[in-house]
Amino acid sequence: MNKSLILIASLALAAPALIAAPAQAQQRHRVVCENVQVKHNGSKDTHRLIGTGIGAVAGGLLGHQVGGGKGKTLATVGGAVAGGYVGNRVQKNAQDSKAYYTTERRCHDVYD
Repeated sequence: MNKSLILIASLALAAPALIAAPAQAQQRHRVVCENVQVKHNGSKDTHRLIGTGIGAVAGGLLGHQVGGGKGKTLATVGGAVAGGYVGNRVQKNAQDSKAYYTTERRCHDVYD
């Protein structure tokens, strides 16, 4: 009787591992890798704030030279907005002409 008690206790302790093993075996693990193009522009001013600021000041100064009264204020504001946009685009084009690309291999785990 002592042997049967040991056998029953062993089965009771092993049962959770035997039941969990098939569930773990169903989940597959694999590593998926892909090549990714990474752009390097060499500039820390990614938002192009310098070009936007210089363009806005220059546009505002030019706009201030036009019109009179309230039209002068409107021309100054319009010139600043347009100059900021143009300055932003000029800096973007300058950064893009100096940019280079590298290919990096990136991998991640996937569980099915």
